This record gives sequence, C-alpha cells and structure tokens, in this order.
Amino acid sequence: MTITKSTKPWLIAALVAILAGGGYYAWQKFLRSDPLEGIARGNGRIEAIEIDVSTKAPGRVKEILVNEGDFVTAGQVLARMDTEQLEAQRRQAEAQLHRAKISIDTAKSLVIQREAERTAAASVVAQREAQLDSIQRKLARSEQLITTNAVSQQVLDDDRANTQGAKAAVATAKAQFAASEAAISAANAQVVDAGAAVEAAKASLESIGADINDSILKSPRDGRVQYRVAQPGEVLSAGGRVLNLVDLGDVYMTFFLPTAQAGRVAIGADVRLILDAAPQYVIPAKVTFVADVAQFTPKTVETEEERLKLMFRVKAQIAPELLRKYIQQVKTGLPGMAYVRLDQKVEWPASLQRTLAQ
Repeated sequence: MTITKSTKPWLIAALVAILAGGGYYAWQKFLRSDPLEGIARGNGRIEAIEIDVSTKAPGRVKEILVNEGDFVTAGQVLARMDTEQLEAQRRQAEAQLHRAKISIDTAKSLVIQREAERTAAASVVAQREAQLDSIQRKLARSEQLITTNAVSQQVLDDDRANTQGAKAAVATAKAQFAASEAAISAANAQVVDAGAAVEAAKASLESIGADINDSILKSPRDGRVQYRVAQPGEVLSAGGRVLNLVDLGDVYMTFFLPTAQAGRVAIGADVRLILDAAPQYVIPAKVTFVADVAQFTPKTVETEEERLKLMFRVKAQIAPELLRKYIQQVKTGLPGMAYVRLDQKVEWPASLQRTLAQ
C-alpha cells in the first residue's frame, strides 16, 4: 500500500482509535482486578475530644501555668483565678460562725435562767395555795362560830376578804408560772435559732471554700493544651474559657462511605489508617460508630442510582494503649485514608498487614 499525502491523516486517526480502545480495555480490566476488593476506603482527618477548661464563677485570671502544646495529666493545676474577694468573704463567714456559736451559749444560759425562774414560780404557787388553804379553813371556822356569836361579824368579813385575796395571789402565782414556761420555750427557740445560724455559717464557709477550690483550674484528664483562650489579668464571666485541651486518649478518624458499603460495615470491624504525613505507618483501629442517617443527601432521592450516592459517617477509634505508647507523635487534624474490611474473611493486602504495635 502506498501512503500518499491524502491517506496519511486517515491512517494516523485509525492508529489513535486503536490505541484508545486498547487503553480503555486495559483500564476496565484493571478495575475488575482491584486488589482491595472487599475493603472499603474513605478519606478523613484525625480528630480527638476537645475539652474547655472554664471558670465556674466570674473573676480575674491570676496566672496560667501551661503553654500551648504542653502535655498535661489529670489533676494537674493549669491556672489560678484571683481569690482576694473570696478570701474576704470567708473571713466574714468565719466571724459569723464565731458569733453564732456564742449565741448558742448565750441562749443555753438563758434557758437555765428561765428554768430557775419556773422553779421559783412553782414554789410561789405552792406557797400561795398553802396560804389559801389556811385562810379557807379559818373562814370555815368563822362561819360556824358566827352562828353562836362566838366571833364578831367583823372577823367573818375579814376572813372572807382574806380568802379572796389569797385566791387572787394563787392566780397571780400560777400566771407567773405560766409566763416562766413560755419564757423557757422562747429560750429553747433561741437555742434552735442559734444552732441554725451556726449551720448556715458553716454552709456559707463550705460554699466559699468550694468557690476558692474551683478557682484553681485543674486538668480533668490527660491531654495536650491546644489553645490559651484567655491571658492573666483578664476578667471573665461565669463559664469563661481559659484553656482548650485535646484528650489524646480518645482519638479517632471520621470518614464517609456510600450506602452500599456503609450497610456492610460492622461495629468493631478492623480498620487500617494511613496518614498523608506518615504513609510508611499503618495504624490499626476499630469501627465504633456508623451513622443511622446519611450525611450527604441529594435534593431528590427517587431512583436506586441516586440512593447509592448517599454517604454515611463512620468513626474509627484508635486503641488507647497505642495512643499512650506514641503520645508524643499524636496530632489532630492530620488527613489520611481509612480502609475497612466489609468481609472479615477477606485478607488484608500485604501493604496493610504490618501495623504499629501497641
């Protein structure tokens, strides 16, 4: 065949078509022989639980003892709030407690005094009743003797008057006795009131002491300081943030899988994580969460093809033991790829079998 200038363009086009067809065939064959068949994958970022260390009561930041990036342990003192006003309130509460305790002693002494007055009033009642009895006996004799003119009418009248006076004296003595009983009840009430004042003062002291203790901000758990939100000298309201911590014992990667794959992921399934910053390391993890609703939903979901586009959030947790071993290298926000087995019988490829040891 002779190649002329007119046939050359047609020949070049035919060769390009043949090469393109062969390339497409090879590409399709490569897809069908995917070495990761039975293993789902998705990209995500390393995340961790964040904790805000905040003030319980309003106040001024006195000092912050850690810097961004520092590792901290549970119970470690991170910052202190100014407690000058609280200390003054505590001294005032201590004085009120001392006064309340003195009031109890005073009230108890008053009870003793009132009880002595009641005893004296009871004695007076007994004395007045004895006098009344004697006078009534004399009146009875006078009333018998008047019939025989053995006594004068004046004596009888005097005896009758004395009897009335004695009855009034008995009534007065009994009233004084009742008053002393009421005084004792009032004195006992003062004892109870003074005791309540003591308890109130103690409760106030405990409350102020708790506020002072809360002014010492401690780390709730092991982690790393991510941000210093406030600075010494700043005045914060109740709940004002001072520091932001990252709990490096609770680190995970969140990634997304389509419907067909997410439905086959089992809780507890093995996951392999490879970070872009350190692709030479394979990090083992476990699936701890699969969302029950799709995170990405098309505007209309009417066909099977559209439903397959739904993406579900999956969470892969890294073992705390492994995190503790490599605590200095743990960083949040790093992007990477997560691989999860949809079928536990499928073997990991060689590139994903060798993982970091716990």
